[in-house]
Amino acid sequence: MEGPSRTETLADLQARVGTELGVSEWMRIEQSAIDTFAQLTGDTYFIHIDPERAARETPFGGSIAHGFFTMSLLSNMAYQVCPSVAGTKTGLNYGFNRLRFVSPVPVNARVRGRFVLKALDTPDGRWQATWAVTIEIEGAAKPAIVAEWVTAGLL
Repeated sequence: MEGPSRTETLADLQARVGTELGVSEWMRIEQSAIDTFAQLTGDTYFIHIDPERAARETPFGGSIAHGFFTMSLLSNMAYQVCPSVAGTKTGLNYGFNRLRFVSPVPVNARVRGRFVLKALDTPDGRWQATWAVTIEIEGAAKPAIVAEWVTAGLL
């Protein structure tokens, strides 16, 4: 996906502060993606890349996705849900005010992102949005991730 699927004005987006903007599509977490992430980052801990050992030695029943891998899916999820701001020259990931890995994501589970616009500020020549984001695990009582994510754009 190249970027957000729709555009809104700052005024229209400001009117939506405090509301849920939407929920992304479900995404399946496959072992091959976990393995690729492990190779790229050098995080080859057995709970991620050795399903048999993880089943034997952990309470997870098999391998689980890296928390940072799951977190990295937020960009794709946001492209599906969060609009771009009209007049923005470029958008930026500004970081997280808060990030918690609440529950492990088992291999082959499906996850999706839920986005609430908490704040939208417009300091000099830019905008800054604060999002309450939750990555849900299909069928699970608790989410994988809860976070407060900050994005920005240059006007």
